[in-house]
Amino acid sequence: MSSLHPPTPTYHFTLLRHGESVGNAEKRHQGHADFPLTEKGRGQARRLGKYWLENEIHFDQAIASPLSRAKETAEIITQALELPLDFDRVWMERNNGKLAGLLHEEALEKVPPPDFTPLYQPVAGTGESQWELFLRASQALNGLMKLPSGDYLIISHGGLLNMVMHAVVGLTPSPNFLGPNFRFYNTGFTSLVYEPQNRGWSIHGHNARPHL
Repeated sequence: MSSLHPPTPTYHFTLLRHGESVGNAEKRHQGHADFPLTEKGRGQARRLGKYWLENEIHFDQAIASPLSRAKETAEIITQALELPLDFDRVWMERNNGKLAGLLHEEALEKVPPPDFTPLYQPVAGTGESQWELFLRASQALNGLMKLPSGDYLIISHGGLLNMVMHAVVGLTPSPNFLGPNFRFYNTGFTSLVYEPQNRGWSIHGHNARPHL
């Protein structure tokens, strides 16, 4: 007997940080500085694509940041899974202003951090504040809610994904970078389920890297 009620929509989102980039390996601040993957990073992406393929993990669509390190990670994985891929600038990493591309040690001299960073103060003079990054992450999340229900793979960056997780659990960021930090390692991924009828999120694992 068929049900009188249509199936309720459910969203499955997998939030994935890119593989190791040249900027990561050289210990640089990245932001919008566009570093490619290292060979290690490409290997991480290939292993994850192989893992998902062998474990019959299904996605309907992939959406990625257009920055090279996320773009290349996305292309490697989606080719392995024969998955359609779109790019959206809303998923780019934080604009970190004058820090972009600087070595960590170099940045301490050229752009020394202030003793206290208010929530609304631009990072490194010209970058996005914590509040601006949170608002963009919320915008990105809201954009996902406009898609048909389904299984989506999102390939992005650690800073932005941290703020997406803040939006998911209903936490606004704190001044001076205090408060919870949802850390994502290279090719670490978080699995989320959203059920509109229950108005609730479920987190089914955070920063998982079973392929490594």
